[in-house]
Amino acid sequence: MPTAPLTIGIEEEYQIIDPQTRELTSYVQQMMNRGRVVLGAQLKPEFMQSQIEVGSHICRNIKEARQELIRLRRTVCEVAEQTGAVIVAASTHPFSRWQDQQISEGARYDDLATEMKDAARRLLIFGMHIHLGFGKTPEAFELMIETENQLRYFLPHLLALTTSSPFWHGRDTGLKSYRSLVFENMPRSGIPPQFGSFSEYQNYVNIMGKVGSLSRRADTLKPTSDTGSLGDPTKIWWDARPHPDLGTLEVRICDMCTNMDEAIAVAALIQALVAKLIKLRNQNMSWRIYENRFIDENKWRAVRYGIDGKLIDFGAETEVPMRFLAQELVEIVDDVVDELGSRSEVSLIKTIADAGTSADRQLRVYRRAINGGAEHQEALFAVVDHLVKETAEGWRKATPESGE
Repeated sequence: MPTAPLTIGIEEEYQIIDPQTRELTSYVQQMMNRGRVVLGAQLKPEFMQSQIEVGSHICRNIKEARQELIRLRRTVCEVAEQTGAVIVAASTHPFSRWQDQQISEGARYDDLATEMKDAARRLLIFGMHIHLGFGKTPEAFELMIETENQLRYFLPHLLALTTSSPFWHGRDTGLKSYRSLVFENMPRSGIPPQFGSFSEYQNYVNIMGKVGSLSRRADTLKPTSDTGSLGDPTKIWWDARPHPDLGTLEVRICDMCTNMDEAIAVAALIQALVAKLIKLRNQNMSWRIYENRFIDENKWRAVRYGIDGKLIDFGAETEVPMRFLAQELVEIVDDVVDELGSRSEVSLIKTIADAGTSADRQLRVYRRAINGGAEHQEALFAVVDHLVKETAEGWRKATPESGE
């Protein structure tokens, strides 16, 4: 029966912050000039000049992925410091406004702003994307589609475990993942549709390419020799998507994890869930596939309440606290984590369930400052300072152990 290597790649999008004003700052070019010397193509600009992205090498297991993330976060923080900035790993800035940001230079960004207007210009958001390696054979593509169809059920759970965007333009939004609402203004976003086969997915991409709706630039619509699909299918922004050119399934629903260990725990859980679904397939079983209208309800609950909410168990037709579901997720993957070498990393999911996510910690910092007599803006400054500190703590405490 088919299997997959399930190698791991992690992409993270960071905020570039002025440490004096605590505002987002357009320092990406200065950082690119310095950082590319060390990281090369692993360092990339993003749509806004106050954003910068890193991408890990292909990692064989979660231990390698952890070392990669230590190295990337450490290097980006050091490069930022050299340019007079600091780095934050969170999915929205507590008070900076999208209207004040400068768009990065480049044809892709110009096209995005021209085609999507304010839907794109509002994308002052930051995410974590996890790639799982399947390979590029026809069998791998079919397995990827089957796995994605089933993994869709768990996407709201993953969002609830990673929420880090409770603030927007200086307001406590009342939501744990405001990033999710901002991103769903884009077309071809949200929970992915179910596909019956890879050829059905491929046909969708080809039709979108032929009618030109993915981009106005004709040179991005050239078919690839491997799949016959678009040369730039990255303008499909679903919460999980096949990436045939890379031979990966890309999970995109997660907010940025401020705490580095939590980022690794979630990456390990995603890998383990995919491994579990493949194992079920090899035993002629599968996870039940639900329609989007059901999964969308759970996603909204994750957006609104995060780890404090209740998701619906549609099989039992009942609400279940997300904290209980987090424990259940760990139990579901129990029979694959030892083979993956990720038991200790996945076990941290229980700690996230008990203690909350970055969004919960940000709100506690803000409310503690307000209760201590701080003005609203001072409390938001305290949140930024907290995020800067927590972002750096992960690699600083890990670096001595890494041997790097």
